[in-house]
Amino acid sequence: MTVPCPGPSSPRPLRSAVLAGALALAVSGCGFFTEPDHRPAPGPSPALAVPPAGDCPPSGVRVDAGRVDGAMGLRAMSLTLTNCSERPYRVNGYPSVRVLDEKGAPLTGVRTVQGTDKVPMAPEDPGAEPFTLSPGESASAALYWRMAAENGTYLRVVPQKGRASVDVRPPETLDIGPENTLGTTAWASASVS
Repeated sequence: MTVPCPGPSSPRPLRSAVLAGALALAVSGCGFFTEPDHRPAPGPSPALAVPPAGDCPPSGVRVDAGRVDGAMGLRAMSLTLTNCSERPYRVNGYPSVRVLDEKGAPLTGVRTVQGTDKVPMAPEDPGAEPFTLSPGESASAALYWRMAAENGTYLRVVPQKGRASVDVRPPETLDIGPENTLGTTAWASASVS
């Protein structure tokens, strides 16, 4: 409900009165509309302990997620696996990924599959081949899904079977839930030969 503002207190010509009234309304915030508040709202505390960007977790590998790219309902995101340890890291296979909501709970019905066959219009997965990442080298994998209504906020990534999981907060949410399939490509060396 808008509270009317008082008008000018002294008689003036009509034009001056209208201008003074408009100025008073604009300055005081009174009137028929209000300017939206552009101050950043305090954000909620993160639900998961996500390693800060650039830190090397105890596992010796860091996982980073790229931005979402999309066209005609198909979505794509890259994952980067970086060996931040001082010893070689053997890679063979696919990342295992779970999509989590803003509270850190898995999104209902979202399942991850190896390869891209179950995601319509996704590019073909080249398949897995073993390789070794030297310290400082990276590998990449791609995630593909079809657009849906519920957003995923976090990813829980197991780089490969038998390794520890890492929680990642991508720069953008994944519009993937509630029932959907997330296809992954195999890790491929991103290092320049």
